Amino acid sequence: MTGALLGVDVGGTKVALRAEAAGRPAYERVLTWPTGADPAADLAALAAEVAALRAGYGPVDAVGVAMPATVDRAGAVVAWPGRPSWVGLDLAGALRRLFPDTPTGYADDGDLAGLAEARHAGRDDVLYLGVGTGVGGGIVLGGRNVPAGASAEVGHMVVDLAGERCDCGRTGCLQAVASGPATLRRAARLRGGPVDPDRLRAGLRADEPWAREAIGPACAALAAAVVSLGELLAVDLAIVGGGFAVGLPEFVPLVGRIAAGSGRPGRPAPRVAAAALGGLSSLHGALLLASDLADAPGPPGTPPSTRETSQ
Repeated sequence: MTGALLGVDVGGTKVALRAEAAGRPAYERVLTWPTGADPAADLAALAAEVAALRAGYGPVDAVGVAMPATVDRAGAVVAWPGRPSWVGLDLAGALRRLFPDTPTGYADDGDLAGLAEARHAGRDDVLYLGVGTGVGGGIVLGGRNVPAGASAEVGHMVVDLAGERCDCGRTGCLQAVASGPATLRRAARLRGGPVDPDRLRAGLRADEPWAREAIGPACAALAAAVVSLGELLAVDLAIVGGGFAVGLPEFVPLVGRIAAGSGRPGRPAPRVAAAALGGLSSLHGALLLASDLADAPGPPGTPPSTRETSQ
């Protein structure tokens, strides 16, 4: 591999792009989706960013895409609460048109984030939870993502059957209580006024009761997920990342304290650590996917749920 690799981290409100090539500075851009949530407009905006990248940085050898949407085996988006207008979109076809004649693959953003964090930590077995617009997750066992052929939907684990309604339509998902928007809505109710991440951060810094009470249920639910998955998978390290969690210094330590107090004799809870790659875990995972595609058949660890769209 002599050219550049491109990682694309697709989100509900923005897309991060990073191109890397040996001996050259990385190229980084963040695209905010156009208003209106129209897939055609979204893809046109992304195509313009890719064209600008190629003009300024040159061709790329392979592309890895981290996707938060549920995509079926035919390559169509079947669910994406963060951008519901994409449901039915032929994602595989769209990527083929966007990156013709370039090896391109996509995988779940939580799976790719978990793989990137595991490789960065030099660990074969890791549980990853990413807290942002939703709650993503990845499980890495033996250096590979599991389950094979599907994403680990940690954010849709049911933690409270009588809990709040999730944007997936079900009641009681981890995401419904622990996502960034869910926590900010709770903070607004407690404060009696609007709360954005900066105001919540300031409230925590000032030790405001409403701010502490707002993050408490989110951290407790995440800790419960960590402890439960630790029992199931026998992993000893849980990494918590995502833009929302990373932006609140008190957040991950509180998850760790609650989890540590919930172990049992003979099976301590997994240790909780903040994501070493911060809010960029999925983007780095997308670059790993691109590297694996460029070096095909590639080293062990390529996510089994990867879909290749062009060769």
